Amino acid sequence: MFIKPAKRTESVQEYYFSRKLKEIASMNEARRASGQEPVINLGIGSPDGMPPAEAIEGLCEAARQHGNHTYQSYVGIPELREAFAGWYSRWYGVDLNPATEIQPLVGSKEGILLISLAFLDKGDKVLVPDPGYPTYSSASRLAEAEILTYDLKEENGWYPDFEELEKMDLSGVKIMWTNYPHMPTGAPASETLYARLVEFGRQHNILICNDNPYSFILNDRPLSILAQPGAKECCLELNSLSKAHNMAGWRIGMVAGNSEIISQILKVKSQMDSGMFKPLQLAAVEALRQGPEWFAELNAEYARRRVLAGNIFDQLGVEYDRTSTGMFLWGKVGTSSGEALSDRILYDAGVFITPGFIFGKNGEDYVRISLCAAPETLKNAAERISKITDLESTAI
Repeated sequence: MFIKPAKRTESVQEYYFSRKLKEIASMNEARRASGQEPVINLGIGSPDGMPPAEAIEGLCEAARQHGNHTYQSYVGIPELREAFAGWYSRWYGVDLNPATEIQPLVGSKEGILLISLAFLDKGDKVLVPDPGYPTYSSASRLAEAEILTYDLKEENGWYPDFEELEKMDLSGVKIMWTNYPHMPTGAPASETLYARLVEFGRQHNILICNDNPYSFILNDRPLSILAQPGAKECCLELNSLSKAHNMAGWRIGMVAGNSEIISQILKVKSQMDSGMFKPLQLAAVEALRQGPEWFAELNAEYARRRVLAGNIFDQLGVEYDRTSTGMFLWGKVGTSSGEALSDRILYDAGVFITPGFIFGKNGEDYVRISLCAAPETLKNAAERISKITDLESTAI
């Protein structure tokens, strides 16, 4: 390369799933050449269902309107901010000022980097969960911050151990990332947990950033950390339409919180894009109007898939929680590592399930199955796995 990359890029690698998808694509070429079916990918949480019909119609109608194809405001159209505020009021019991306390995003993943760039200087510290979403760490590294991992363990319900947190050197910590219902483990949120996080953030002057995209999936009581008293003083919450409305590829999300904090995020965002396509925003308004029947149908399907994913884990001798929330099933393997089991299934059965090590050291003994696959696909995966000999010795 004729130009040296920025030092900050040395601290991150290409995203694991980006690398793995390249490998799977190469495998599929070889499998097709030999007359085999392609690899069944049960790794990524990309919803395969259709978005609400009203959102699709709203997109098409708005795209036909003259004037809707120009640059848009960085803060989003008023209708979208009001729709997000109504959504939070209706489902989470949270009152938000749509003019100042909500910032639409190009998916909540964008928000993780924006928050990091807005509030982290070189050498600042960030609390990141282990296991947890890898982007929390990579965004922190790109902002040249120091990462302090905090343990989440099965014996503690995958919740933070606040006694252990208090023993850590918290000087210089500015941000703490949390994510409930938790990805990858499926641990649900609770009001007690959120109240404790708010107390912790206020006590130590730490910005608690709660990533909340799974709150409607296999969960009939969605919760928001912003519903806790005093939360707006020290908390931000990210949310999106990706999971709850089958709109992952649309890239529509939001961040909500104190108006002063939101204004700092806007400072960064306004340097990076030129507003969201207006027809997408109007379609999102329609999606956010969905009632309980939408979520009931969505979760009935995910419940069926959770059972089928559990059947795969049963075949493998993997222990799991049959009542987990979110769109993944998380399971503990036996004496082998999660990575070894994942590789064995991929190379011998042509089925990819995610090894837990990519989420941190506390995930090394675990694997994860995405529920974003049709029931027929999950059944097919189970049939392939059943044909592998000596799988029991791999999982034990």
